[in-house]
Amino acid sequence: MLSCKEVSRLVSDSMERELPLRKRISLRVHLMMCKLCKGYKRQILFLRDAMRHYTASLDSDTPQPKEALSPEARKRIQNALKEK
Repeated sequence: MLSCKEVSRLVSDSMERELPLRKRISLRVHLMMCKLCKGYKRQILFLRDAMRHYTASLDSDTPQPKEALSPEARKRIQNALKEK
């Protein structure tokens, strides 16, 4: 049986290419039994989809939000961080 470390690598690999049949079956069996790895896969899929939506929004004509902080506020925060 695959280890959780191997599964995390295979989950990432499976998003870039098709895995061989034996690896796909081993991955599915492990994911059926391990809720942590199942959650990891769900998170990776969510992040991939979120990035696809984000990059698609950059390509569209949707106006982008303006900066929330003024340059003066940014400078005050930077100075405060340097002091600590």
